[in-house]
Amino acid sequence: MALQNLDLEEQEQLAELKAWWKQYGNLVLLTIVAASLAVAGWGGWRWYERNQAAQASALYETLTKAARAGDAKALRDAGGALTEGYTRTLYASMGALVAARFHADRGELKSAKAQLQWVVERAPSQDFRDLARLRLAAVLLDEKAYDEALKLIEAQPLEAYAAQFAALRGDLLLAKNQPAEAKAAYRLALEKANGASGVVRESVQMRLDALGN
Repeated sequence: MALQNLDLEEQEQLAELKAWWKQYGNLVLLTIVAASLAVAGWGGWRWYERNQAAQASALYETLTKAARAGDAKALRDAGGALTEGYTRTLYASMGALVAARFHADRGELKSAKAQLQWVVERAPSQDFRDLARLRLAAVLLDEKAYDEALKLIEAQPLEAYAAQFAALRGDLLLAKNQPAEAKAAYRLALEKANGASGVVRESVQMRLDALGN
């Protein structure tokens, strides 16, 4: 009797299971398939990112070697491949900064500015964007485009760059013949330079002293 009862219970459970599966089976299968695809997709995406980083790293190495060798064509080729094909990687931003310095050292300011502007607009890291803003504003200072440079450095930078931004603002205001405003900017730069290198503090102090402090 116990076995018969157990068999009847199993048959009843089996019937309930069949009814449940008929109602929800497709949903369960779809959920399993979706989860499997998600796991596979995540693994594929990580592989893709690693592959992108490896290729971008190789191009960046080619670019830096070209810069050291003074090979403008190789630098342009590698830089173009980086910025066009690997925009989201940090290597693209680093490559653009290297290319900007290469062109600036040769007096090719238009090309230097284009590289720096690319970093300002496209870099995924604020560190790189702030650094590019500093360098681009310095180029604009040399070109006497003071108002354009001041507008470029208006936005608050990361704290690590605050002293340099304030000092450059002082330089721009002084170039515009606004010594009182320049002094205020230099004083702010000194305040922000607590964690900066001694070279930065000394340089700012010299400029402030030249204005009569």
